Amino acid sequence: MAEEKHYMTVEGKEKLEKELEYLKTERRKEVVERIKVARSFGDLSENSEYDSAKEEQAFVEGRIGTLEKMIRNAVIIEEDTSNTSVVSLGKTVTFKELPDGEEEVYTIVGRAEADPIEGKISNDSPMAQSLMGKAVGDTVTVSTPGGDMKVEIIEVK
Repeated sequence: MAEEKHYMTVEGKEKLEKELEYLKTERRKEVVERIKVARSFGDLSENSEYDSAKEEQAFVEGRIGTLEKMIRNAVIIEEDTSNTSVVSLGKTVTFKELPDGEEEVYTIVGRAEADPIEGKISNDSPMAQSLMGKAVGDTVTVSTPGGDMKVEIIEVK
């Protein structure tokens, strides 16, 4: 079974690698220390500190596994300068909701880097799926949980 590919920019991969390094070198040690301290409190069957530390350890180890898999299966988004008018992965698109909405700007990235608050949307999102392959000047219908909306693509870079 082929593992899932994780699309990301070079910067996104570096960010994941830094988080992984932090979890392996610092966070793991902190959690192990918390477990040691909690064990010293005695009876583990009624020791909430111990239970909490073990839960945190499971979370940290799970996150390490997830990050390692994402980094191992990373596909770097190459900058495509050949066609600057068509929306694709890694590009920043400016659009406005019709008929009289404000302009919005989003960069389409892989799900590992998605952060709508920072203007980065996943290529798997309904918005990105609707915009991909479209060009400046196109009007696109986007299906959202709140209903369909029409947007016009203003700029792609």
